[in-house]
Amino acid sequence: MLQPRKDFVMPAGIFRVCLVVITAIVNHPLLFPKENVTVLENAEEVIQKMKEREENLRLEQLKLEQEIADQEILAETSGKVTESENQYNHDPLSWNFWTALSMLVFLLIELWRQDHQEGNWQDYANEEDEIAILGKAFKGVVLPNKDTLANFYERCLQTVTSDIPRNRELVEGFADDLLEALRSVCNRDADMEVEESIGIGSMYENWRAHKPLACDFIVPFTPPEPYCFQLETWCSGESVPPDKQGYGMIKICRADENSTGCICDKTKLGEDLLCLLHSKMSQPQPSHHMEDLLCYKGTRYLDADQVMTWFQFALTKAWNKISHKYEFNLTFNILDYPGALKIKFRSGKTITFNLTPVVQYLDSDVYFISHFPCSSLAEDPTSSIHWFLTFAVYEKRYIQFVSKALPSNSCHLSCLQVLSFLHEKQCSLTGPSSLTNYHLKTVMLHLLQVHPGLDWAPGNLGARLQDMLKFLEKSLQEKKLYHFFIGNRYLPEELGVPLGFQMAEPLNLFRPFVLQRSAYRATMDMFHEMLKNTSALINEYTMHVPNGRATPLNKESL
Repeated sequence: MLQPRKDFVMPAGIFRVCLVVITAIVNHPLLFPKENVTVLENAEEVIQKMKEREENLRLEQLKLEQEIADQEILAETSGKVTESENQYNHDPLSWNFWTALSMLVFLLIELWRQDHQEGNWQDYANEEDEIAILGKAFKGVVLPNKDTLANFYERCLQTVTSDIPRNRELVEGFADDLLEALRSVCNRDADMEVEESIGIGSMYENWRAHKPLACDFIVPFTPPEPYCFQLETWCSGESVPPDKQGYGMIKICRADENSTGCICDKTKLGEDLLCLLHSKMSQPQPSHHMEDLLCYKGTRYLDADQVMTWFQFALTKAWNKISHKYEFNLTFNILDYPGALKIKFRSGKTITFNLTPVVQYLDSDVYFISHFPCSSLAEDPTSSIHWFLTFAVYEKRYIQFVSKALPSNSCHLSCLQVLSFLHEKQCSLTGPSSLTNYHLKTVMLHLLQVHPGLDWAPGNLGARLQDMLKFLEKSLQEKKLYHFFIGNRYLPEELGVPLGFQMAEPLNLFRPFVLQRSAYRATMDMFHEMLKNTSALINEYTMHVPNGRATPLNKESL
């Protein structure tokens, strides 16, 4: 009677292992994804299904145990008590073996699932098919046909693009004159030294979609002698909280603290010895003015608010010096953003532009930026000593680099213009959104890395616009949109992006959505409304803008 018992235990164990594996596979979220749901919305449903399957597994286990008990009764009635006792001592070991094996298989599947979900940098580049996975919101949305889109772009957006060079040339000339006057009114022994401005953003990437045509400039500055900046980033090797990733700090030090030049800085010279390069009279005296004015109280770290206050004061003095040369007025456009300026002519016409002080990171084109107005979703730092890092110069350079390999009159910037236009019009109807043009441009950069050059031919405007909407919806649903440069190991070497940032952990721009539930809900509502209104908005502006100049629904605030 022992042999039937062993023959039964083996299939029962195999059956249990197979049952666990099949259950795990059937319930695996990567194999059967649900559309347009979040973890919070379907948590109760998932828990209920898990309880039901747990109950089914428990019933199966009870049934198997009952069958084993029946087999034991038959074994006892055969009269071979000793052999039955030996089998009894063996059965728990066999049963525990299959139970442990089942749990081990389930654990391995769970570990594989976690690794697959977290992954490394950007599965977007290797999983182009994943972009086709959409939520219910996009189903039923019919985008305008190719001819309608082309007509809309020509009448409403192309004229905006054609006005960019003339506006840019005018603002650049005045900004250079203003900064030159700023240098002349500043104290070179105590004030920051301002360098040449650098144009960034949509006006210099040629995808501005609406007016006013505001140019954005970053203005690098350095401390006066004998001071220097020591730069600290979140990826320098030290453990940094998630909300500080993407930020850095700037420490003000005296240059002679880390001097590697003259030997008199390192060696104590005797009274009879004199350094021919540095005398006691020529050695710079420490200036507490810099530390008191621009450092956060009680620290040696540069304070972004202090810098903006100094910059606004310096701009005011510079304009007072050169205002007599111009027949217009210059005012600050936004009080909370001192670098936002407005030129107002006597005719009533206005031109706006933004000057933002930045600190260069080493010898790269990455900059610590004092304020980052284009990302309203960015979490506010706990103090003003944390500066956000901007890759705006590399963004402009990457677009120029990729454009060389694309067909003539490629549609990548046209797609971004259309999407920016739709977003701006929808926000004018439903109110401001945590979704910004910076996020939209990040989507385009990711798709430029995924799609081959021929996919961006002019005739593919509708298809690529649909891809951008799909990608954006998928990113919103997963609350994951990775920074294009940080953690991206597939960037062309020609760009010169610092390797430390490429090798860093990817930075999720949608991370604040995990905690800011109300902002996330409002953003999803805005996005779904934008999808529903896409065709109506495009048809409306195509029909009622005969001269190609769309009138904004409300005044845009920069």
